[in-house]
Order: sequence, then C-alpha cells, then structure tokens
Amino acid sequence: MTQIPASDVPGMGRRQFMNLLTFGSVTGVALGALYPVARYFIPPKPAGGGGGISAKDELGNTVTASGWLSTHKEGDRSLVQGLKGDPTYLLVEGPEAIGSYGINAICTHLGCVVPWNNGANKFVCPCHGSQYDATGKVVRGPAPLSLALANVAVENDTVFLSQWSDTDFRTGEKPWWA
Repeated sequence: MTQIPASDVPGMGRRQFMNLLTFGSVTGVALGALYPVARYFIPPKPAGGGGGISAKDELGNTVTASGWLSTHKEGDRSLVQGLKGDPTYLLVEGPEAIGSYGINAICTHLGCVVPWNNGANKFVCPCHGSQYDATGKVVRGPAPLSLALANVAVENDTVFLSQWSDTDFRTGEKPWWA
C-alpha cells in the first residue's frame, strides 16, 4: 500500500472554512425567511410624539383653531380628515372652544358616512337608519356599537387628533375601537 504524502492531504483549515461558509449561508437564508414571520407575531409599539396627527379640511389643508372657530359657530359639527383618513366630526362647544373629543363618522353597521341631522339633533345613517345621539352613542340599530372617538387637542393654533385610549364616557367601558 502506498502512502500519500502529507503535502497532498487537504489541511483542516480549508475543510473548516468550507463548513463555516456552508453553515453561514444556510443560516443567513433561514433567518431571512423567518424574520417576517417573527415580526408578524411581535405587536407594534405605540407611536411616540403624543401630539397625534393634524386635522385636515376638505381641501387637505391643516385645520387651525382660529380659522375653524371663525367659520363654525357654537353647536356646529363638521367633518375633518382624521385618524387613518377617516372622516371625523369636530365639535364647537363655545365661541372660543373646540371640543376635547371628535366623533368618527363611520357607521359601525356597514361603514357608511353618518351625517349630522340638525333637525333631529342626532346622527342618522342614510343606509339602514342607524341613529346616534349628539355624542355618537348608538340609540337605534341596526348599528351594534357607538361611533368611535378621537382625542382633540389644540397646540399653537393647530388642531390635532389622537387615538382615544380612555374609558368611553358614553358607556363607561373600555373603547371597542382601541
């Protein structure tokens, strides 16, 4: 039997390098495939800033408190573009006061935009007749839930809307939309 000279046998360094290269490639591909799956199961962190988003008028311009109050009188409920682009009612509570909450205008039955009816002093859905009182609480179905709320804040004359996280003052329960 002939003996192979030591110079012809590959060194362990090359073999280890190839094993490491193979292991690294397989691991990289596996982690790349599993990353989106893992991100799906991790809940998103709440956004910082705390100020919310600025309300927009029908033309997409930022709503200012002074401008809004100059054209909307006490008791007025008019739509602005709110959270997630949903139509949201801003409430004028006095000659110099915008309400501390806004009412999302999306009906909880089928998603219609619910207009304010001045004569009836309530929101009435044109699709299936659901009715909500002046605060957005459902008073007649088929809508199963009250209209969602949003916090309203005025900072440097700009009107901001943010997610409502407090107890729903109309029902005393945790908000269903949060």
